[in-house]
Amino acid sequence: MPVIKILPHPEYAPQGTEIQATPGHSICEILLENHIEIEHACDMSCACTTCHVIVRQGLESLNEAEEEEEDLLDRAWGLEPQSRLSCQTIVAQKDLTIEIPRYTINHAKENH
Repeated sequence: MPVIKILPHPEYAPQGTEIQATPGHSICEILLENHIEIEHACDMSCACTTCHVIVRQGLESLNEAEEEEEDLLDRAWGLEPQSRLSCQTIVAQKDLTIEIPRYTINHAKENH
């Protein structure tokens, strides 16, 4: 079973953490199942950028971003070439290292 290493984030994982991932599930689903309450204001419908992550290792193992995701990513805070929307990024068999950006474009957090 692959492992997702989450780099330190002041709110979601202050010390960083590693979690077991279920292949075939989105990064967002896996984070939420493991009590890492990443923002997902659109309820994972690919309509916002609040679940933006940067894949630091393992990007090549993930599903390709579709045009809708790429268009939305243009609005994400801290966009990098390895940026993905975690709700659209499906985990395969390879370990991943991700960074959750410190900020989102969301002015008020949703209560999920």
